[in-house]
Amino acid sequence: MAPSLRTVISPSRYVQGKGSIHQLGEYLKPIGSTPLLVADDLVWGLVGHDVEASLTAAGLPARRETFHGIPSAKEVDRLVEVIKQAGADVVVAVGGGSAIDAVKAAGFLAGIRWANCPTVASTDAPCSALSVIYTEDGEFEEYRFFPRNPDLVLVDSQVVANAPVQLLVAGVGDALATWLEARATARSNSATMAGGLPTLTGTALAQLSWDVLWDNALQAVDAVRDHDVTPAVEKVIEANTLLSGLGFESGGLAAAHAVHNGLTAVAATHGLAHGQKVNIGSVTQLVLEGAPSGEVREFVEFTTRVGLPTTLTEVGLRADDVDALTTVADAATVPGETIHAMPFEVRSQDVVSALASIERFATRVRREAKLPDPVPYTAH
Repeated sequence: MAPSLRTVISPSRYVQGKGSIHQLGEYLKPIGSTPLLVADDLVWGLVGHDVEASLTAAGLPARRETFHGIPSAKEVDRLVEVIKQAGADVVVAVGGGSAIDAVKAAGFLAGIRWANCPTVASTDAPCSALSVIYTEDGEFEEYRFFPRNPDLVLVDSQVVANAPVQLLVAGVGDALATWLEARATARSNSATMAGGLPTLTGTALAQLSWDVLWDNALQAVDAVRDHDVTPAVEKVIEANTLLSGLGFESGGLAAAHAVHNGLTAVAATHGLAHGQKVNIGSVTQLVLEGAPSGEVREFVEFTTRVGLPTTLTEVGLRADDVDALTTVADAATVPGETIHAMPFEVRSQDVVSALASIERFATRVRREAKLPDPVPYTAH
């Protein structure tokens, strides 16, 4: 696509609300007649009955394939074979971002349509036309881009509220990065994940996601601790899933997600959620930008209150472990990484310095705000 063109892309239909999972079959029926559902055993144990009942009521078969946990090239290829053997004409991810990324990639390779039924609001993966592929060990391997977005994204708010609150918190970390990265991409006029220059629409939706989260995240997190669905919860689910999904894809990614990808190169971080690592990337991006101290301070305070990590200690790293930080920084700055959408050159050493600097600063901010000291993270 010509780099002078601007574009915005989105899923064909987005549905959200309490009880919407009971209408999944109704919304799938116009898309395909032989769906294949993909979910891991945990997710299926929680929602499988409702999903099956919904498809049966719509006159659709409800065949389910088990997802094996990591969206690796091997798992994607396995799902392609299952799709072909089943004669499926639409593949449906039921679960979190990993299952969704695997299903999008498999649906594309199998030449059929794909839909997503996220059971958590932990990432902005459900709406996008790309998948993040990892190695079998959980290290970032590549982005795969597809010519279209999902035909359907259906989110049951009560199902999301029933999930562990840490997953919603992780989604807030992923979504807050959207505006920081979109504004950097707009400043540099770099290409976005949608395959063109950023649109006003994509950038505005990224900022709206940020505004909604600052106004509602703390309230929503408290409600979800009790598995309640309130207006704040609905707004945060939409911000994490739809607004952030459209915003990152058509607004652009920059340093925060590149640092996330770099963090996956260090085994100590592998047990962390995507959004937790992204939040470290957001703090790092603010430092790289030379953002005003007050802005960085507010971000550290707010995301700490939400429950996100803001120090290296909390992601299993140390400021004095130069080798580990260099591994992260080298991976974050390889050619083609989104960090090069920043409106200035970023080198590996710049990332090492930014990462090392956040430990003392964030710890001091937390103490001054009477927030808990960082608790060391141990991968498990």
